[in-house]
Amino acid sequence: MSPELMSAQPTRAESFRALHHGTTPLVLPNVWDPVSARVVAEAGYPAIATSSGAVARVIGYDDGQLTPPADMFTAIRRIADAVDLPVTADMEAGYGLPAKEFVERLLETGAVGCNLEDSVDGAMLDLERQADYLSEVRAAAGADLVINARIDNFLYGGAVEDAVTRGRAYRRAGADCVYPIFAPTALLATLADGIGGPLNAHARPNGPTPADLIARGATRISYGTSLHTFVTNALRELLPDLT
Repeated sequence: MSPELMSAQPTRAESFRALHHGTTPLVLPNVWDPVSARVVAEAGYPAIATSSGAVARVIGYDDGQLTPPADMFTAIRRIADAVDLPVTADMEAGYGLPAKEFVERLLETGAVGCNLEDSVDGAMLDLERQADYLSEVRAAAGADLVINARIDNFLYGGAVEDAVTRGRAYRRAGADCVYPIFAPTALLATLADGIGGPLNAHARPNGPTPADLIARGATRISYGTSLHTFVTNALRELLPDLT
């Protein structure tokens, strides 16, 4: 890592963390390569978030921790190098890496944030194990990484009580934000009140919209793979007209 990047990274982490506590909710259209990252930056968004599923597909893999860690870190580095904004990387469940190694390799990419989910291969991880891992990531990163702890139980028909329990545990472990992905919009206020702190919610081009989610208590909005899927479908629909 260059000396210039080393000096800029803590400042970018602090700036990105502050965006979670401002008066304006943080909206992050997820990107998948340097081109999409530059487009989002040019549109005036204050930070860049990657989508692990979209990045994986662009480099020849699929979602679900199927990407070799070295390939994912390389892809994140290329995105971070392409923009002069804080970058937060969706890193699935950490690719089985020890926390210290994970943090070192991620910071070397230039990213100042990460998304870490609590399920692997279609099964929820043990709550205490995941909280311990998040705590280890926090200890290794100090303040130089903004941690968004994804809660996956709504993917598997889980209850709101479990999501609140997990969210509280992850916040105690040092997560800056929690992300109950695919939580029903009607439950967001309950989750926000029960967990406390910044709450990430999932938007899509066809809804729910950021306005819908913010009205229910979300303070950070991301799009996951939905934007890459939207662009891919647009290309698919266009191709027959090019012949």
